[in-house]
Amino acid sequence: MERVCWPYFDPEFDTLQERIHGPPCRVTTDNESLGDCTIVKIDSVNKQGLLLEVVQVLTDMNLTISKGFISSDAGWFMDVFHVKDERGNKITDQRVINYIQQAIGSNGLATPKVKARSRSVSHLSELKAIEMTGKDRPGLFSEISAALADLQCNIVEAHAWSHNARLACVAYISDQSIHTPIDDQRLHAIEDHLTTVLRATTTKGENSNQQEAKPAGLPEGEGSMTNVERRLHQLMLSVRDFDTPAELVKSPRPISESDDEERKGSSVSIESCIEKGYSIVNIRSRDRRRLMFDTVCTLTDMQYVIFHASVDSSGGYAYQEYFIRHVDGCALNTESEKDRVVKCLEAAIERRVCEGVRLELCAHNRVGLLSDITRVLRENGLAVVRADIETQGENSVNAFYVRDTSGNNVDLDFLRSMKREIGAIDLAVMEDTINYQPTSPGRSKFSIGEILRSQIERISHSFIATR
Repeated sequence: MERVCWPYFDPEFDTLQERIHGPPCRVTTDNESLGDCTIVKIDSVNKQGLLLEVVQVLTDMNLTISKGFISSDAGWFMDVFHVKDERGNKITDQRVINYIQQAIGSNGLATPKVKARSRSVSHLSELKAIEMTGKDRPGLFSEISAALADLQCNIVEAHAWSHNARLACVAYISDQSIHTPIDDQRLHAIEDHLTTVLRATTTKGENSNQQEAKPAGLPEGEGSMTNVERRLHQLMLSVRDFDTPAELVKSPRPISESDDEERKGSSVSIESCIEKGYSIVNIRSRDRRRLMFDTVCTLTDMQYVIFHASVDSSGGYAYQEYFIRHVDGCALNTESEKDRVVKCLEAAIERRVCEGVRLELCAHNRVGLLSDITRVLRENGLAVVRADIETQGENSVNAFYVRDTSGNNVDLDFLRSMKREIGAIDLAVMEDTINYQPTSPGRSKFSIGEILRSQIERISHSFIATR
């Protein structure tokens, strides 16, 4: 009988590379070395966008990155982050530590998609998400809310940013109730109607493609806050919010001493490292949460690879240094390219910093609720410059940054008096502004508060306490 020989395969061969080089991604945490923060170390096979994925995981957990050291040469990615929780302490909850290790990568698995802890991603994935971009104007967000209410659409969740006279918004909508999805045919009609609203003031020569509503370009099934915020960054970049409109250049808002100090506090510069073929981006800015996410997100979406980086924060300021090349391997060689990167990073830093007062309202959710709230704000001379709307159970939790439509910041005393006069609404006023300028001397606080109360009385029964 003829002898048949089969090739021999060592069963340990498949794990040989892992035993030599370690798993493709290893995450360790250290709570002993430092007294005020937790050290998170990541060693992984490198790939484009991995740094952003890691920063997204930490950001989604509402963690603050106080220091970071990144190196990703020779196909290997090594990160060290000093992180703190929302209260500024080290991470002591083992469940959070386990989540970080599992989300970034464990057991040799590639980084999984980030899952939002604060809300039901599976529920949002069943809804239709639309995105809108347009030339911002006073009352535009109110007009969008009214249009959706007229179309009998319920806004389950929405996030809107306004910067340099541009607006970007991502909204999850349902038909009548939060349990009924919208079919594709009706969704197209809704998008067409919203596009008409966005283009209402389009002038000849303006790019109408930058003013439209369409299906949201979010990852499949993803509804985490960082994914929505990354999409908002992309939308703002697409409508070139890094260019200051001519009308703002001709009629700039009066700059106060605190505004001037804020502007001087942020700077972006680019220099060349000819020996290594890198461009070095240096960023100095007032420190705040999610700052690293904003800058890394922008560089990644502009198709730049971060090879080395260091971030640090002290004395209320953050310092970031990135060694980058374009994905084609080239450094930034022209002044025009450097100038564009500087402008885009400055815009990314500014988008989240709202020159307005934060208002928080909580109410039983229903179709038209957001339209009623934003209309009352608009009719009383308040413009929404940023909005975050979420549904928690049967309630709608609304957070707005508002400012006076004339360009002045809102008088906090006026808002507090408004809160007292309309007691049926639990209106939380957060002193989260850059500076506080009183409104026009001729403005009657009492009369405006009375008007606001009379206009909102018919819907005030639906409001509940936020605490």
